[in-house]
Amino acid sequence: MRVSDGSNQKFGSGWSEALSRIAAAILLFELISGLAVTLGPFNATTQWGLLLHTFFGVLAIAPLVWYFARHWRKYSDQAVSDGLLLGYAGILTLAVCLVSGLLVTGEALLGLKTLPVLRYVHLVSTLLAMATAIPHMVLAWWRRRKTEATRNATRWAGTSLAAACSGVAIVVACSIAYPGTRYKNSFPANYNYAYGANRPFAPSLARTSTNGAFDPRSLAGSETCGESGCHTQIYDEWKVSAHRYAAMDPIFQGIQNVMAKQNGPESTRYCGGCHDPISLLSGSKNIYTTNLTGQLGYNDGISCMVCHSIQKVDIQGNAAYTIEQPKDYLWQWSADHTAGAVARNFLIRAWPAQHDRLEKRLYKTPEYCAACHKQFIDKQVNRVGWVQLQNQYDNWAASHWNHKGDARATVECRECHMPLQRSNDPAAGNSIDAMDYNRSLDDHRHRSHRFLAANNFIPALLHLDGGGQQVKLTTEWLQGHIDIPEIRKKWAEGPVVRIRIEAPKAIEPGKMMPVRVIMTSNKAGHDYPTGPLDMIQSWVELQVKDANGTIVFTSGRPDDRNFLPPGTFLFKAEPVDQYGNLIDHHNLWDMVGVRYRRSLFPGYSDTVDYNIMCPSGSPSAPPAEIPARRLFSVPTGVASGKLHINAILHYRKIDQFLLNYILGEKPGLTAPVVEITSAATTVCVARPGGTTTCP
Repeated sequence: MRVSDGSNQKFGSGWSEALSRIAAAILLFELISGLAVTLGPFNATTQWGLLLHTFFGVLAIAPLVWYFARHWRKYSDQAVSDGLLLGYAGILTLAVCLVSGLLVTGEALLGLKTLPVLRYVHLVSTLLAMATAIPHMVLAWWRRRKTEATRNATRWAGTSLAAACSGVAIVVACSIAYPGTRYKNSFPANYNYAYGANRPFAPSLARTSTNGAFDPRSLAGSETCGESGCHTQIYDEWKVSAHRYAAMDPIFQGIQNVMAKQNGPESTRYCGGCHDPISLLSGSKNIYTTNLTGQLGYNDGISCMVCHSIQKVDIQGNAAYTIEQPKDYLWQWSADHTAGAVARNFLIRAWPAQHDRLEKRLYKTPEYCAACHKQFIDKQVNRVGWVQLQNQYDNWAASHWNHKGDARATVECRECHMPLQRSNDPAAGNSIDAMDYNRSLDDHRHRSHRFLAANNFIPALLHLDGGGQQVKLTTEWLQGHIDIPEIRKKWAEGPVVRIRIEAPKAIEPGKMMPVRVIMTSNKAGHDYPTGPLDMIQSWVELQVKDANGTIVFTSGRPDDRNFLPPGTFLFKAEPVDQYGNLIDHHNLWDMVGVRYRRSLFPGYSDTVDYNIMCPSGSPSAPPAEIPARRLFSVPTGVASGKLHINAILHYRKIDQFLLNYILGEKPGLTAPVVEITSAATTVCVARPGGTTTCP
């Protein structure tokens, strides 16, 4: 029989001993705080509970190990019984709980994410430890309830409970002292409900879940997503994307200012739902507001939080979405490499459930993109009636790329514009469902957040960090040079638009030479070009040279001021106002229809015909003096040989007239021109009455 000294009695493992009460208090607090995290709501109190759960849990390892070692040593020589077996099981499951808790803590502090299996083991081992420890203690008390050994059991329970409750009180006090960022979710006092009190963001269709304003801070702060080794690669992609600069785009800012002057600041809410949601939803677009775009909205545009907080969308477009204010982690917006950032990152990684709510299956669908990539004007805006504007979603839905219900055959928005990238990002990998047939949990890839499309102008104009690379990739995208392996089998190869020339094999001098340029949409999942076709330009440049390299015909070559000459074939739209006037300042709020629209539907073709006089002997004119007509001739001495025909399909994001109107005419200021694709052919020039075979 073992005999304990006084020290052992004071700090031993019985009901009356201090170490026993300390161990019980710690375990009870850990149980309460742990279950609060598992079962309770996501708020500041439960987050503080998790922090103190971790802090006290780590501190308690030594006294708990000491206590259970003494407890086992004291009773290990007893005969085997149900109480003893329950005690052994409790010690074993508690050991698993402690080890798994340490591993989760280490991952949360030092890693990028915690393994779900470790969090699950920690939870299950806690429940098992509780399921074995409680019967063990009840049996121990019951069998000795009339002996001296249980005399202090009630005091032991009361002391332990009081100490655990003190820990809970500390948690509550901490949450009162710092409950997180305090947001001011209210409209300015003078906010003008121009379209009705129940439609505060109209004429945009955007809505908040409360139908009230959101503090702009709650939707901004995208840079924190890229800090501390978290979503760094995704953030670097996003920060040069069209989503990021949607509000700071000087073209948007210029047009917004004109709209505000003509129709009032409230009218600009129409644009804000897609271009400037943070400013819109915080009430910045209001009468007497100097800056219709707030600073946070300007910097973040379509931020991480905006996209990932949308709960519901509608395919009617015009920002037809409902957004919920995201719930913050403590120290959500702390700068990197601060104590607050360390605590925030720990909370996100140790308790990722709220963070994981920012990822939804909805975001994978084309319907999600339709909320903004579909636009119309109605009577609220133009005071006349409904007019369809750009509409990428319906184009795609009606095209051959959409095979409803068959993900293996359908090419969706995200598959083209958010191709998979090799990644060590915490977001790499994805669960497999019908929409992710070519993904796996450990594929080490994430979807690109560059959103490559057609704007190769603004990143360079704004001198964005990484803008040069974005422009380069956008150019390659427009030319169809970017390969996307995961959809290679169901997507097309080659350029975005294919082009070919039809011309006679031979022509006699002095005869009219018919030339046809045929363009076929090859890769575009919607119309080509798409977007605001009143400002976008895609045109054909045709050039004919003789055997000596002299230009004998040209069409579509920009002049020295970067304007296109009359007669150039253009894919574009010409909107008009209610009086039939051409809308050429992108003042779409005046638009009631179009007098001309031309674009390529997916898989369809369009043609442009030229009639060119084959050179016959008239004096030639220098290229600079060639009139804007389609009849040309050259001296007789070159009336035989070959004519070389070259056709180029060009693209630029904004026409020169609108650019000069918004930013002023400045030397060298022009949207870069991209050569989408080209084709060439040769026509033999036969001698009159001679052979038609090219030499």
